[in-house]
Amino acid sequence: MNSDEKSDGFSLKSTISLVTMVGVIGLLIWLSFNVDVPEPRVLREMIQGYGWAGWLVFIGITALIAITPIPVTIPALVAGSLYGAIAGSLFSFVGVLIGSWLGYWLARLTGQEVTFKLLGHHGDTVKKYLSNAGFLAMCTARLMPGLPYWPVNYGAGALGINQYTFLSATFIATMPGQVSLVALGAFLTNQTFFNGLILVIAWIVVLVSTWISYRYWRSSRKN
Repeated sequence: MNSDEKSDGFSLKSTISLVTMVGVIGLLIWLSFNVDVPEPRVLREMIQGYGWAGWLVFIGITALIAITPIPVTIPALVAGSLYGAIAGSLFSFVGVLIGSWLGYWLARLTGQEVTFKLLGHHGDTVKKYLSNAGFLAMCTARLMPGLPYWPVNYGAGALGINQYTFLSATFIATMPGQVSLVALGAFLTNQTFFNGLILVIAWIVVLVSTWISYRYWRSSRKN
């Protein structure tokens, strides 16, 4: 009886994992090769076409992009040009946070073996940063140059990083980068002292936090 229950449980788990795997891989492949992020001008016009609900559409688009290998740079720049440095940063940040959380859970459902096959050459890097990772290591992975959001999202889920650790580190470490991109979009559209000040401060925070995180990672690896 126990053997049958284990067999049924294993079968159900395997089925769920397989279905999730096929869905995730299919979605990523389709989006990566068939969906191009519109140019900033086109994306602006599309969002403005939804009137008062445009900010909701923008958050949804950003969340969807954050699940895929498509960079979130263009939506962040558009957010700045449409909503300004403050509101734009909020909308962009919320979209990225939602997308990151969804990617995290997709990987947890799919499983480690399949997820790291999906990550390809990013897999080894993610394992190096996130194996037995705590809050600071998670922040470091978020801030490291050249490592996109999506491998970190999927890697954290596949490796079983605690959800609170993942979300809190994502919340703190993602904010400077998003603000810096949104502020750039705002400054290019409206070159005021306020937008320029936020742009400079945001980029200083990005550079300093990246340097601190990298030094922490190197020292932790030596120990």
